[in-house]
Amino acid sequence: MRKFLIFLFLFSAVLWAQNLDFTAEDNPNDDGSAILLKWNAAEIGAATLRITKLEENGDTTLVYLSSDVIGQYILGDGIQPKVPANFRLQALDVTGNILAEKEVTAVAKAQWFNTNKISLLIMAIILTAAIVYYIFSARSGKELYIRKIAGLESIDESVGRATEMGRPILFIPGTLDLDDMQTISGLSILSKLAQRAAEYEARLIVPVCRSMVLSTAKEVVKEAYLRAGRPDAYDPDAVFYLTDDQFGFVAGVDGIIVREKPAANFFLGAFYAESLILAETGFASGSIQTAGTAMPSQLPFFVVACDYTLIGEELFAASAYLSKEPHQLGSLKGQDLGKAIFLVVLTLGIFLEIIGVHFLKDFLTIH
Repeated sequence: MRKFLIFLFLFSAVLWAQNLDFTAEDNPNDDGSAILLKWNAAEIGAATLRITKLEENGDTTLVYLSSDVIGQYILGDGIQPKVPANFRLQALDVTGNILAEKEVTAVAKAQWFNTNKISLLIMAIILTAAIVYYIFSARSGKELYIRKIAGLESIDESVGRATEMGRPILFIPGTLDLDDMQTISGLSILSKLAQRAAEYEARLIVPVCRSMVLSTAKEVVKEAYLRAGRPDAYDPDAVFYLTDDQFGFVAGVDGIIVREKPAANFFLGAFYAESLILAETGFASGSIQTAGTAMPSQLPFFVVACDYTLIGEELFAASAYLSKEPHQLGSLKGQDLGKAIFLVVLTLGIFLEIIGVHFLKDFLTIH
């Protein structure tokens, strides 16, 4: 009778082990540093499930302890890529006795691409294809249409006005350093403006508040005079440093505006609270003013007090707009096409959400 009970117990344990579903596999879409553990012990009637990691020296490390008979767990501690890891799942009853156990082995691997981000890949391919297509179109001589930007078209008008009046042109490339894209965009416009000023023999005044901007602006203006064929007309003192202090710089520029009474003022770059002070002083002096910034909070002041305003991305598009260089034009047109496509997809997604269709949102969601 005793042998029969032992046999019955062992036979039951084997049956329970067969009903104990436990798997370990590589966790998808990662760098190979995690293992995904899944289990299903619903048919055994276990009260607690204990998962341990079997070390090479024979020791065991507790990984997870749960009362959920069906579940999964991602183990990210102590897992190395391409190194086999052994795990044991034990199903325990309410008193802690082992009802069944199962051992599995898994190897973590690094994936080349995260499939949860496939929507980002598709958008990147579309944008890249659009940019490459327009760059080759521009290089082949095809004329690419870019809408007119009034603030940039006003450069010739402003330089001509300054020449006729015999008064200088004031240019401010923002108040941030050279590591800001708005400053770089402002300096690219300064290059075109300085070339026009050299051709018309108009005097240029460029006060700056950063030492790196000072050196760069000097080189930009000098090169512009060389392109215009007037290197002798270049004045190294036309670009000068005032101060790093925000309102000290504004006070210095306002003093220049009041004394010199420039015919045209250009405020192109990054501006903060000083924007309205500069623009109002220039307006009071009767100057024709062109401003541009990507600071949304400062745009209303420029719009009110200036004759022309470059809004947001118009400032960044200035270099391509003025130079007509194929690579810059192609990049600009390609990005515009990409934005148009994304707007269409966004509109379609909103419409589908309204009518209760969620597949586009689910596809574009990054997990």
